[in-house]
Amino acid sequence: MIFDTHAHYDDEAFEQDRKELLSGLQDAGIEAVVNISANIQGVKHTLELINQYPFIYGAVGVHPSETGELNHTLLNWLEEMARKPKVVAIGEIGLDYHWEEPEKEVQKHWFIRQLDLARRVKLPVVIHSRDAAKDTLDIMKEGKAEETGGVIHCFSYGTDMAREYLNMGFYLGIGGVVTFANAKKLKEVVKYMPMDRLVLETDCPYLSPVPNRGKRNSSLNLPYVVEAVSQLKGILPQEVISVTNENAKKLYRISAVSS
Repeated sequence: MIFDTHAHYDDEAFEQDRKELLSGLQDAGIEAVVNISANIQGVKHTLELINQYPFIYGAVGVHPSETGELNHTLLNWLEEMARKPKVVAIGEIGLDYHWEEPEKEVQKHWFIRQLDLARRVKLPVVIHSRDAAKDTLDIMKEGKAEETGGVIHCFSYGTDMAREYLNMGFYLGIGGVVTFANAKKLKEVVKYMPMDRLVLETDCPYLSPVPNRGKRNSSLNLPYVVEAVSQLKGILPQEVISVTNENAKKLYRISAVSS
C-alpha cells in the first residue's frame, strides 16, 4: 500500500468532506499519512487528526513563511507537543525566499532553533526550501542535521543539490510535480537518485499531479506519481509502492501501521 509522507489534511480546503475522504483512504490503497503542520494552529489540528485516525501520524513545526508568529514560549510548547505519541517529525521547517516576509534573518533564526529542537527530541526533520538552496544547506550542515536525518520535502533543485542531501543521508520527497511536462530538472533527479532514498508525498491540497493539475490534491492521486516514477526508473509500479512504503517507515521510524 502507498504511504503519503506529507499532507495537510488540516487545511480548510478539506472542511466540507474531510471525514468522508479520510475514512476511505485505506480502502483506496493508502496505508498511512503523515500530516504536516505549517503553523501553531496547524499543530493543534494535526494533534486532533492523529488522535482520531490510527493510520495518520503527525509532524509539528512552523513553516518558514509563518515564523513571524514564533517566540520562545511557543517553541517550548512545540517541544512538549513533539513528545506526544504518534508525532514522528519536526516540520515543516526551513527557508522560503519566494516571498519577502518574514525577513530572511527571522526565518534563519527559527530554522536553526527548530533544528535544535529536533535534536533534543530525537526526531527527523521535514525540510521546506524554496529559492533558498545555499542558505538551507549551509544551515543544515552547520547544525549537523544529518544527525537527526529527515526528508527534503517537495524537492525542487537539481542533481548537484540532490547529491549533497543524499550524501547527508536525507530522503527526497517526490510528488505531483514529477508528472508536469516542464519538470525536466526533477525528472533528472528522480532518474539519478537511488530508490532507497525516495519517498512519495502529496503536499495536499496543493500540487495535484497530471491529469488533475489545478484541482484539489489528496492522497488518492498518488498512483499518478507512482506511475511517473516507475517510468523514469524503469521498474514496475508495485515496486515503487513497496520500496517507498518501506522508505517512509524508516524515515519516520514507524514499525507497523494501525488500521
